[in-house]
Amino acid sequence: MYVTIPTEPAERAPLSIESATAAPVSTRDVKCGAYLFHEGDEAVRIYLVVSGVLRLTRVMEDGRRQVIAFGYPGDIVGYPIGDQHHTDCNALAPSTVVSYRRDLLENGAGDPELHRTLLQSALREISNMQDHFMMLGRKSATEKVSSFLSVLADRVGTPVGSYTQVALPMSRSDIADFLGLTTETISRTLTQLRKCRIIALENIHTVIILKPEALLAMAQNED
Repeated sequence: MYVTIPTEPAERAPLSIESATAAPVSTRDVKCGAYLFHEGDEAVRIYLVVSGVLRLTRVMEDGRRQVIAFGYPGDIVGYPIGDQHHTDCNALAPSTVVSYRRDLLENGAGDPELHRTLLQSALREISNMQDHFMMLGRKSATEKVSSFLSVLADRVGTPVGSYTQVALPMSRSDIADFLGLTTETISRTLTQLRKCRIIALENIHTVIILKPEALLAMAQNED
């Protein structure tokens, strides 16, 4: 998952769970904290997230960490650069993935519909990644955090009465490394949104969206 605010409803699951489990693939459970793959591993397979949340990270030459993306149900992770994975990938919550051999994407072997879907997913990821990187460079801290919460509310929010509850399995430092901010800025911005009564903080891992329209307006820098 990248932080992008589409002008039209996005396709959330490029490959349905039903078609995934019907295809000749393998299913794998990943325990919380366990790694699906490491940067530099040979990239033989790509993975569809069925349940849980994955975190894709990369350590830069100076030792700083960058969270590249979060993998939510419906996302495909593990697209390689060359023959190797270019990120680490571990589970922030107990997760289940189905895996596909990457040669299905490269040579069209097997089910043509599966090949088409995987290719479209790869192209969509490139587009979303470009939008996300533009957001990192152009948006303020408040806009970034508001965008992040808006996307999560849309993707995985749970209705609670007239509000929406959003689980945050990632830490504040994960969010900071994802949005290009400091942990202190993340905490301060969440507090500001709470004081404006746009969100409520039930606990460190749960946010209640009280005013989704106002949150989206802040994400888009609208008065």
